[in-house]
Amino acid sequence: MPLEQLTVAATQDALVAGMADLSDLTVVGVDVERADWDRYYRAPALIQVGGGGRVLVVDPLALGDLAPLAAFLAARQTVVHALENDLVPLAACGVEPPHVDDTAIAAALLGLPTGLSALLEAQLGITLEGDKQAMQRADWEARPLSEEMLRYAAADVADLPALWQELDRRLEQRSRRGWYDEELATTLAQPAVEERRAWHRVKGVGSLDPPARARMNALWRAREDLAQRTDTAPNRIVGDKVLVDLAASPPAGVSDLGRRGMRRQSVRQFGDQLVAALDKPTAAPLPDPRRRPTDADRAAADRLRTLRADIAGRLGIDPGVLCPNRVLLAALLSDPGSAEELRAALRLRAWQWEQVGAAFCEALGLASQGRASSDVSRRPRSNHG
Repeated sequence: MPLEQLTVAATQDALVAGMADLSDLTVVGVDVERADWDRYYRAPALIQVGGGGRVLVVDPLALGDLAPLAAFLAARQTVVHALENDLVPLAACGVEPPHVDDTAIAAALLGLPTGLSALLEAQLGITLEGDKQAMQRADWEARPLSEEMLRYAAADVADLPALWQELDRRLEQRSRRGWYDEELATTLAQPAVEERRAWHRVKGVGSLDPPARARMNALWRAREDLAQRTDTAPNRIVGDKVLVDLAASPPAGVSDLGRRGMRRQSVRQFGDQLVAALDKPTAAPLPDPRRRPTDADRAAADRLRTLRADIAGRLGIDPGVLCPNRVLLAALLSDPGSAEELRAALRLRAWQWEQVGAAFCEALGLASQGRASSDVSRRPRSNHG
C-alpha cells in the first residue's frame, strides 16, 4: 500500500509518541541506513520502523537513548531484509530485537528474487519510487535529511510485514518452513563480518611462500589493529591486493608505499606502523593445509557441480543456495572417506544434505547413510504472522 504516514523522531518525546502511533502493530518492518563505508565499525545513521503504510523514522544521531525502541521491538516480531546489514548496526546502539524474520532468506529458499525492490514488485505489485543509485550514494549522516531521502528510507519498511506474510505462506505451502528455520538460525548464529575476516582468506595468499605468508600475517594483523583503533575500514588503510604485494616483495621503506599503491593520506597516517610490522614477521602456516588438487579432483568437483545444478533446477532455487560453489573442491581435498566426513567438509545444513547427500555420495563412491531426517529442529513459530 502507499506510504500513508511518515513521522520523524529526533527527540525522546517524538520517539515515544511515534511508537505509540504504531502500538497496534504486532509485526513491524525494520531497516537501517548507514554512512559507515569508510569505518571499521558499523553503526546506524537512520532507523526505520513500521508497517501497513505507516513508518517511524528514528534519528539515532540525535537520540542518546534508544532503550524505548529496544523495548518496543522486544514485544513484537521484527521483519528485516538481509539481516546482516541491519542487526549489527542496531546492536551497536543497544537495540537487539529477539524475534526476527528475514525476507531475503525466505525469498532465496523459494527461488524468488532476493533484491527488495524486485521482491516487492513481484509479490505485492509494489514499485519503490526514488533514484536507488543516488540514495545509495547519499550522505545519511547529513542533517537535515531531504524529504526525498526520508520517503525513500520509509518505503523500505512500509510493506515489509505484508511481504513477510506472503513469503511465510509460500514457505508453508511448499513445505520449506524447516529449511527456513535452519537457515535463519545459522545466519543469526554467525559472528559479525568483522570477526569472520582472516589473513589467510585474502585473495592471493595461497600463492605466497612461507616467509611471505609470515609477513602477510604480520601486515594483516597490523592493519586490523590500526583499523579497530582508528575506526577506519581496512581497505581504506591499504587494499588487500596491495597488502599481498607488500608481503611478497617488502617495500624499501615508508616512502616506497605510495608507489606500491597506498593512498598518500594512508601512508602519512599508517605507513610507519605497517613498515614496522614487516620487521616482526611470525610463522604463519595456512590453516588446515590440504594437498594440491589433481585433474581427478577437479573432474570430481565438476561432477558434483553438475549434480548440484540439476537438483537445484528441480527445486527451483539457485545452486549456491543449495551448496556454495567455493566449498566443493576444498571438501574433496580433505579426502572424505565417509558420508559423514563429506557432509562435514561441505559444511552443509540438514535440509541441504537431505537434497544432495545421496547423489554426492554415489558420485564419489561413498556409502550413503541415507537421507537426513526432514524433521529438522524448529524454533517456536508463535511469532509468525
